[in-house]
Amino acid sequence: MIGQEGFGVQRRALDVEDYIDIARRHLGWIFGPAFAALVVSVVGAFLYPDTYISTATIRVNAQQVPTSYVTANINQQTQDRISSLAQSILSRSMLAALVNTNQLYPKELARKPIDDVVEDMRSDIKIGTVTPVAGQSGNSKSNFPAFTISFAYTDRFKAQNVVRQISGQFVDQNIRDRNRDSLMTNQLLKDNWDQAKKELDTIETKLADFRIRNQGRLPDQMQGNMQQLTAAQTRLGALNDALSRSNQERVMLESSLAILSDQIKAARQPVTVEQAAAEAAHKNQRLEEAEREVRTTENLLTNLRERYKDTHPDVRRATVMLETAKKKRDALLKEDEQPKPAAPAVTAKTIVTPQQAKEVRDMEASAKKMEAQITAKGVETEEIKKEIASLNGQMRTYESRMQGVPMSEKEYSELMRDRELAKQKFADLDEKMSKSMMAQQMEDRKQGETLDLLDPASLPLTPSKPNRLLVIGAGTGLGLFLGLVLAGVREVKDTSLKNLKDVRAYTQMPLLGSVPLLENDLVVKRRRRVSLLGWSVAFLAGIVIISGSIIYYFATRA
Repeated sequence: MIGQEGFGVQRRALDVEDYIDIARRHLGWIFGPAFAALVVSVVGAFLYPDTYISTATIRVNAQQVPTSYVTANINQQTQDRISSLAQSILSRSMLAALVNTNQLYPKELARKPIDDVVEDMRSDIKIGTVTPVAGQSGNSKSNFPAFTISFAYTDRFKAQNVVRQISGQFVDQNIRDRNRDSLMTNQLLKDNWDQAKKELDTIETKLADFRIRNQGRLPDQMQGNMQQLTAAQTRLGALNDALSRSNQERVMLESSLAILSDQIKAARQPVTVEQAAAEAAHKNQRLEEAEREVRTTENLLTNLRERYKDTHPDVRRATVMLETAKKKRDALLKEDEQPKPAAPAVTAKTIVTPQQAKEVRDMEASAKKMEAQITAKGVETEEIKKEIASLNGQMRTYESRMQGVPMSEKEYSELMRDRELAKQKFADLDEKMSKSMMAQQMEDRKQGETLDLLDPASLPLTPSKPNRLLVIGAGTGLGLFLGLVLAGVREVKDTSLKNLKDVRAYTQMPLLGSVPLLENDLVVKRRRRVSLLGWSVAFLAGIVIISGSIIYYFATRA
């Protein structure tokens, strides 16, 4: 304990009776601050204006079209989008418009600038985070994301109206922002798509010009040039063989024609008896020659058939020659079998027989036929020569193309690589552009992620603050505590002996008796009356103040 002034001893320990005596001695100091605090708390609680909080709940609707079919072209999380909307809606211009439209904070506007009032209003608006909220059925499985908007104001109807306007702005602004973001994404992809298309067209034009300038000398035409050159070489060999055969046959035909011309010339002259005999011998000789020609042609045909098929031109030509030789032999055999006509008149030992005239006619027909064959062979030879010349030109072209391939291969490879990269880039952007356009159509039809009112703005019936009972109780308790502190301080400063217990404790002397303090009754009564009057006036004043504040509250509330 604290040491007592004038004495070097400590205070004795207090019991319950001592505390009761202390409370009775300092009753006014204890209950005076408590009553004053009660009056102040009541006045403050009832003069402080009521604040009503209106609340609305906005639901976040998921995308209606399955994401496997259409993917949204807006890359922003729901909470981030709500925060962005809140920043836009709670901007100075938007809140100032709400203040002016709803005539909010008239007292504050009279003594503060609009910017300060807007800041006060922004602190009165609360926007919650997006959290799962159970549906009306209360089934936890039907939870969906939602967030709340609340506004605290002294007028409950204005509070409800402000929350209604803010929630409507959230819904409308969300639609506008998503459409704007989707359109901006489409525009970005469209610009990149146009640029990629322009690059691809430029490369395609360069590649087409390069192909035109290097037609036939492109690296991918190398195999084709090689195949065509090989085919031309094969064809050239066949044409050279055909040309050699045609020349040989023409020479043979010309030789046969010369022999036949001599025979015709000889046959046109009249013959003597000796010549007739010689003619018969010559006829037998011609029959033998025809037999030899048949055998020779048969041997030739046999050799050709061993080397070639029957469809080969040489085999067909040898077959025709064999048939011609056989017909010639058969004709000679028929002449021998025919009866001999009567011998014509002999003049100057010469004879002209019908058989001789027929032979002349046959030989002339054969000569004309040979001349036609020789002419045909000449035409065929010229055609073969022209084709050979054409093939030689083609072969030179193919060879020059193949020699020019290495010079253009590097440039062509670079153009092809650039075209493939441009095509891949364009195809990727085209696919993205198509998906983005579908997402834009989805947003235009409001089938994407949208916001709608789950619970509209509520009309509060009771104020949310102040909590008057709590304020009054806390204020009264604080006043009572202050009174106890003051009583304790006064008791500590009072060093007088209060009762017999103090006398025995501090004097250490036995007491034989006590004499009561005698005071003037008039002075005591006057002091009591003054004290009672003061307390009565204070109590009545407090009651009046409390009653006035309560009456003012209900009067202004109505």
